[in-house]
Amino acid sequence: MMKNVKVFAAGMAAAVLCASVSAQVITASAYFKTISEYYATIKDYEATVEITADGEEMSGTVSFKRPDLLRIDFSHPENQVIVFNGDLLTIYLPGTSAILQQSVQSNGASLATPQGLSLLSRYYTVAYETGQDPVPFEAGSDEKVVRLILRHRNSSEAFRSIRLAVNAETQLIREVQAVNSKGEVFRFSFIDYKLNQNISDQRFIYDAPSSANNYNNFLFSE
Repeated sequence: MMKNVKVFAAGMAAAVLCASVSAQVITASAYFKTISEYYATIKDYEATVEITADGEEMSGTVSFKRPDLLRIDFSHPENQVIVFNGDLLTIYLPGTSAILQQSVQSNGASLATPQGLSLLSRYYTVAYETGQDPVPFEAGSDEKVVRLILRHRNSSEAFRSIRLAVNAETQLIREVQAVNSKGEVFRFSFIDYKLNQNISDQRFIYDAPSSANNYNNFLFSE
């Protein structure tokens, strides 16, 4: 009788332990959803961004305002600007004194926006890259991040895979690494976030130099 009681008690203890462990497990999809929902509460932000695209390094300040206003003022290349006002994408290239403009459908404009994250959850599968526990952002770093990997559901997507590093404390995206169908890697690193600063809409109106040459619908030009 006593033996049966011990076995029963051990079984109950194991069941309670398993239930406790299960309650702490968060699936990658659920975690990604919490990040997306948090970004949906952010009215605006500014951050320092470093970009590596096809081997070229760029840096500057990114500004975002809900729902879909985006601007990047580059310090390298100096004075280069990218502005998206929800309908029109404008790129100023000071080296060639050119203004490139393209009317585009509002689709999130950036991966690190509520719209961008919503689209990712629709068109990509989400998994942990290193498990749900935070890991150092890089060797020797005190900053802890949760690493996710997203893979496209079909080959028509612009990127075949996207890796996200999310700061475990702030829930803000620290880094994005995206690989396109050609195997080219695009890296976006975000630091020094400033949230909800009541950025004016005027911030996203770009007054380009009058001497610059304009090129419209450049994405579809020969």
